[in-house]
Amino acid sequence: MIETGAVEVVARHARIVAITEGAGSVSVEALATTLGVTPQTIRKDLTQLERRALITRVHGGAMAMSGTNTLAYAERREIAAAAKSAIGAAAAALVGDGGSLFINIGTTTEAIARHLVDRRRLMVITNNLNVVDILADRPGIEVIAAGGRVRPSDRAVVGAIAMDFIRGFKVDIALIGASAIAADGDFLDFDVDEVHVSRTIIQNARKVILAVDSSKFDRPAPVRIGSLEEIDWLVTDRLPDALRGVCREAGVQVVETGG
Repeated sequence: MIETGAVEVVARHARIVAITEGAGSVSVEALATTLGVTPQTIRKDLTQLERRALITRVHGGAMAMSGTNTLAYAERREIAAAAKSAIGAAAAALVGDGGSLFINIGTTTEAIARHLVDRRRLMVITNNLNVVDILADRPGIEVIAAGGRVRPSDRAVVGAIAMDFIRGFKVDIALIGASAIAADGDFLDFDVDEVHVSRTIIQNARKVILAVDSSKFDRPAPVRIGSLEEIDWLVTDRLPDALRGVCREAGVQVVETGG
């Protein structure tokens, strides 16, 4: 028999998902008022719903899952898989033996990791447990996994503990991905916790490589990671003409793989 309290939680969660899908996005305060509960309760609800991949947490509220964001992480690996593999090879070519790297969460950064397997004397620090699986048994690579909360949907290690861990290093190159790049050169993501980790990675790397496939250009995402002025290389399959001038003014070296 299910307790009355549990039934109420299930019903509230269903309403939160329905409200968010109907509006596209909604604030914690609006949900609390509509549902007659405290903001603290709503924040807890949103955390649980995000773990079930039913909504996307953003600063101050939630967004409906839409487009490719609704897909399971394993399925997202198959989107533009050939382009991601070519991007991975091109980004990996910028990394020499004997260096140190950060690699963050993302299917494109995992593609880069697959092209690093034969490197020598390489240190890789990552908050992506999928990258740990790819590189941990390679004889020439030392892998250091960030500590912290593991997000079940994609095996990203996020949160304050992960950020503190990352601040203990200063690496040669950060390899990062993003969910979107706006026309003004800002690159963005959907998850606040993930963005905080990505920012910390950028701040503690001497050079930064941003790797994205062309589906990410001018795509909406709510949380800003940074601007192209903080990036040294942009590796993509195809760069929109509108962004070429932005990259040139920002001093970003562009590597295009074609397609």
